[in-house]
Amino acid sequence: MKGPLSVLLLAAGESRRLRGMKPLLPFGKLRTSPFGQATLLEYQLDCLTALPEVGEVLVVLGHEPERLLPLLEGRRGVRAVVHQGYGEGPASSLRAGLRGLSAGVQAILIIAVDQPRPRWVLERLIAEHLQGKAPITAPAYRGRRGHPTNFAAALLPELLAISEGGWGLREVMSRHRGEVLDVELDTPAVLLDINTEEDYQEALRLLRV
Repeated sequence: MKGPLSVLLLAAGESRRLRGMKPLLPFGKLRTSPFGQATLLEYQLDCLTALPEVGEVLVVLGHEPERLLPLLEGRRGVRAVVHQGYGEGPASSLRAGLRGLSAGVQAILIIAVDQPRPRWVLERLIAEHLQGKAPITAPAYRGRRGHPTNFAAALLPELLAISEGGWGLREVMSRHRGEVLDVELDTPAVLLDINTEEDYQEALRLLRV
């Protein structure tokens, strides 16, 4: 994996609003995992590592990392960042991941483990970002902005300065609101965010896993 883009896959939370750990939710049947079936984390990693533009994937872990580390073993270009202070909030986990990025990164894709996206969506979004001149690129569906978001490496200092009280990534998005490229995609999958059982079932239906 030698592409120009680094990915931060955030998987540090406790999944308090859903049964079990979100990264371990059953999600597909294409991969044999230590858990006997594909998991949400594996689905995400399979989609991300299949893209030639992706040079590295940093998975930010926090809550019970020992349960998730086996899913990263043997994956080229995938590294874990274990953040002991994950309880401070998502902004602290994001900063921990950013500090682990390799030198020379050109762009950063930030995605949460509970925001599964099919490979073609990631592929289109990354291509639009790398080919364009906007510092921030995000997907949209029928005018509604979704996730994940691409950031130019030039914004790394601003990303490292985000805070919980300042609304995290929205601080940076708001500061550059006139420079965001919204990529309209014909799928509501870009709006998926798994927080409830209903969300989980909708994700399974939309992504047909």
